[in-house]
Amino acid sequence: MIIERTFGARGLGAALLIGAGVGVIAGCATTQVNVQWSDPQFAGRSLRGERVLVVCDAPDIAIRNICQDQVAAEVRVSGATPVISADAGLTVGPPPANDKTLAAARAAGAKAILGSTIGPDVTVVSPGSSVGFGLGGFGGSGGTVTGGSVGIGFPIGGGQATTGYTANMVLTDVATVRVMWTSKVTAPGSQNVGAQIGDLARVGVEAARTAGFF
Repeated sequence: MIIERTFGARGLGAALLIGAGVGVIAGCATTQVNVQWSDPQFAGRSLRGERVLVVCDAPDIAIRNICQDQVAAEVRVSGATPVISADAGLTVGPPPANDKTLAAARAAGAKAILGSTIGPDVTVVSPGSSVGFGLGGFGGSGGTVTGGSVGIGFPIGGGQATTGYTANMVLTDVATVRVMWTSKVTAPGSQNVGAQIGDLARVGVEAARTAGFF
């Protein structure tokens, strides 16, 4: 009887631990805004109907171009007019690094610059690696629990390296060269990088819209 009660307590604890583990994995499985900030002096400033220069910094040309196309599409849906410069040398960074970007924005009649810096956030490189949860003192394998131990494992990567990307987005007022809003958005690891960039653009611009800028 004592053994049964002890096992029941272990089983309950294991169930709670498994639930927490599933929550951790699920929490990492969606593209989300990790943090954002907006300047209260620009509260109520909407860019709907205005021109916005879209610029992306990325590890390679393909990701940069995908980023600019996806962000521009989201800006258009939000009611502003996106502008993408033909100059591939434009950067997101603050002045004086982005003087060319500011000049391009002014030449295009853009009221703001929406810059996105894309980079890897988390990479899983170990083939066949997994995240596991268990309750000590007992053992289990092959889906069989022995001696009363309860555990659960989650495979990661499926034997291939997968990278989750992040986007640091900055909305800059062209007239004052001040940051109006900024955020960090992260996506879960996936072999489909293009889809990740699309999700980052959608979630990031949606956050800017919720903040009142579109």
